[in-house]
Amino acid sequence: MADSLGEQLRLLVERLKERQNELKRLDAGSVEARSPVELDQSRQGRLSRMDALQGQAMAMETARRRELELKKIEAALARIQDGDYGYCLRCGESIGHKRLEFDPATPLCVDCANEAGSGTRH
Repeated sequence: MADSLGEQLRLLVERLKERQNELKRLDAGSVEARSPVELDQSRQGRLSRMDALQGQAMAMETARRRELELKKIEAALARIQDGDYGYCLRCGESIGHKRLEFDPATPLCVDCANEAGSGTRH
């Protein structure tokens, strides 16, 4: 059983690191989309600028979400290093294996995640 737990943890770490690398590649590839929009009317019309501004805003929001996911992954990897991985940060109970398989970076058990989503507390 311990070997299978060790193997499961190794696979989850591998998935976390793969996702971390993927997010970093995506972020590096989206730098141009987040760059300042040229506001020179002689180079582009008003609607084109509006489209460019909207595209920039969407790219910035996507980058913000990627950054949040990267922080979750880094926190999960730190919990693994500390031996605290797999336990809910709110209640301390074990997080179900299926939940960790679905999202290896999740810091909360199902009950606490549901409560956090509804705004209630233990």
